[in-house]
Amino acid sequence: MHEHGNDGAHRAAGQMTPSGADQEFLALERELTVLLRRARANQGEMAREVHPDLESSAYGLLIRLDECGGQRATELAGYIGVGKATMSRQLRALEELGLIAREPDPADGRAWLVTLTDEGRGRVGTVREARRARYVSQLAHWDRREVAELARLLHQLNGVMEK
Repeated sequence: MHEHGNDGAHRAAGQMTPSGADQEFLALERELTVLLRRARANQGEMAREVHPDLESSAYGLLIRLDECGGQRATELAGYIGVGKATMSRQLRALEELGLIAREPDPADGRAWLVTLTDEGRGRVGTVREARRARYVSQLAHWDRREVAELARLLHQLNGVMEK
């Protein structure tokens, strides 16, 4: 029986499509598309939980500062994957909200380090704890090794995407 419009859904596993991708990579692309769409929406919600005026990309920046301590703006821009102008705009907004501060870099007096303020650290911590509790609830039926493997694979994927 042939279904119209499925465009290769009946190809055997491992069989190449005209674009050169096999079914496993097509499935990966589909699932990543859904995951990233949901992640963007969740990131926006989490950023607004930290402060209602935050744009979604600011959440990753705050998490990085929470985990790594003081960072130069150029390091943050590289990590998040945005340009210098975008990073400057975001840092200015976060500073105006009292969530971050800039201080001279002890290693280079001409440079500045961006750090979380106590207010920023408290707000980020509250949102992260709530988020972790949601993950624990949503993945309660998963084996702990599966959760660890998912985290390991996502870390590996993030490393590849940085290159």
